Amino acid sequence: MTQTTQTLSRIVAVMAASLLGLLLVAGHASAQAPSGQAAQAVQPADLAGLWDAVVVVNGVEVPFRFELAGSGDALTGAFFDGDQRVRSTSGSARDGQVVLAFAQYGTQLLATLRDGVLEGRYDRGTRGAGYPLRARRSVPEANDPSAPSIAGVWIVPTSSTKGEQAFRFIARQQGSQVSAAILRVDGDTGTLSGSYADGRFLLSHFSGARPARYEVTLKADGSLELLQNGSMTLTAVRASDPRAQALGKPSDPSEHTRVKDASVPLQVSAPSLGGGTVSLSDDRFRGKAVIVSVTGSWCPNCHDETPFLVELHRKYRARGLEVVALTFEEAEQLKNPTRVRAFVTQYGIEYPVLLVGETDELNAKLPQFENLNAFPTTFYLGRDGRVRYVHAGFPSPASGAFYTEAREDIERIVESLLAEPAPGAAK
Repeated sequence: MTQTTQTLSRIVAVMAASLLGLLLVAGHASAQAPSGQAAQAVQPADLAGLWDAVVVVNGVEVPFRFELAGSGDALTGAFFDGDQRVRSTSGSARDGQVVLAFAQYGTQLLATLRDGVLEGRYDRGTRGAGYPLRARRSVPEANDPSAPSIAGVWIVPTSSTKGEQAFRFIARQQGSQVSAAILRVDGDTGTLSGSYADGRFLLSHFSGARPARYEVTLKADGSLELLQNGSMTLTAVRASDPRAQALGKPSDPSEHTRVKDASVPLQVSAPSLGGGTVSLSDDRFRGKAVIVSVTGSWCPNCHDETPFLVELHRKYRARGLEVVALTFEEAEQLKNPTRVRAFVTQYGIEYPVLLVGETDELNAKLPQFENLNAFPTTFYLGRDGRVRYVHAGFPSPASGAFYTEAREDIERIVESLLAEPAPGAAK
């Protein structure tokens, strides 16, 4: 081979190698580049941190914030309910798809990352149609120094299907940032969070449950206008305002539901999640003070109450306290109670959970009560098996002092029931 021929051969080889390298790079870039047909590959750095999102519920955009951490099959997420986090039970980020499961609610967040935007849906499982969802990287909210003060307790007149005359609107404020809750007889909305801009406060909540949006405007007469979910307008007056006296009182949770005949012991018998049938007449309850909670794994206010019941059970069971949960679920959950089991695991429930029936069977299954229409509702039984107290609903920490007062009142009830002698015991 001549020198010229050798030189030409080397040039051709270099060009071929270069062309092959270019083709490989181009092919790799094509595989990674976002397009209308392919999702952007999800890397850990793409996801970790806070995201500002909206779910669309009945045509209304509900803003909320969530957090992502980890990567791959170790992806985790959390919704916010004020200072509390509602954490995912599993998650993944692979092949351009983001999945977060919340087994305690039987739900999933499913989304795809494209051009910095997560878009998908929040799948509600057996609870009905899902919510469209989209999210972007979180940005700090600006502080508006012109924000008026709305902190305090307000009375909201209403005429609810549960017989209520008024709700409470409870607000805490720091500058233009507000966290609030609306407290009803069955519990509250969870923490409504938001800020002041353009002459109004935009407050919202979504923690995997309870989607809500309120536009709150302070009126010239000192009242508040609350536009609920873009359609219903409510009025609120400060509880200290003399005008509040004419608006009706919020329902007393200790008087909302009544036992028809307090002299008759409560009778309940139903299949247990742990197997077999459990009845309040069983030996394990005889001579004990018993808390009987009407609950549901679908019910956000029941999620608020359950950690407290678990705490009471652990604190007082050595002194003779028993707790029983009567759960009412959709038909699908009664057949295959996966969400109920996750609910039990989530809160470390160690007391019996009974699968009593569907939600519309509440009064048929518990005929000893009047005006039984709130989830949760909790019955407090003396050592003789009779109902001594009934408490409708349960507030979350978002209700501030009302949450603290509810806990303290209930603990006093438990202490008083445990102080009673068992039937037939020597005095």
